[in-house]
Amino acid sequence: MTATHDDGPRAIDRWFASYSDDHRNPANQAIHVAAVPLILWSVIALLWCIPVAEGGLFRPGIWAAMAMFAAWLFYFRASRPLGIGMAAVFLVMAAVTQLLHQSLGTRGLLVTAIIVFVVAWIAQFVGHSRLYEGKKPSFFTDLRYLLIGPAWVLSKLYRKLGLRW
Repeated sequence: MTATHDDGPRAIDRWFASYSDDHRNPANQAIHVAAVPLILWSVIALLWCIPVAEGGLFRPGIWAAMAMFAAWLFYFRASRPLGIGMAAVFLVMAAVTQLLHQSLGTRGLLVTAIIVFVVAWIAQFVGHSRLYEGKKPSFFTDLRYLLIGPAWVLSKLYRKLGLRW
């Protein structure tokens, strides 16, 4: 007998439907399209700033790389097309982060990441306020929505391009 899994290949459609229910207001959607990638980048940059031993096996960015890989596994398992897209997103974000790290140094990258993180989260909460959406953020009900947000934004791009996820 074959076991069935609740998070099969089309579970991503259920995640997106639920996430979309909490993001119906056009202004809130626009805020999320901008703020979610900024939050994702800022988390990558913050992880990039975690110190590593000089001359050891690990290099700056290793903690970010491991987190991106773990997140990528989640996306790829949910949908191969989304997994491929998120791999591209992660590669671009890692390249930008590395360039910023080289030009700003660890302290400069850390300060920039903190500012972006705080401003983007403020925007998110404004989008969910009574002024716009009037609903609590999805991750208040399930932390996995913190991973769904970036894929949801990417799925909006896929739709515009006529691609299926």
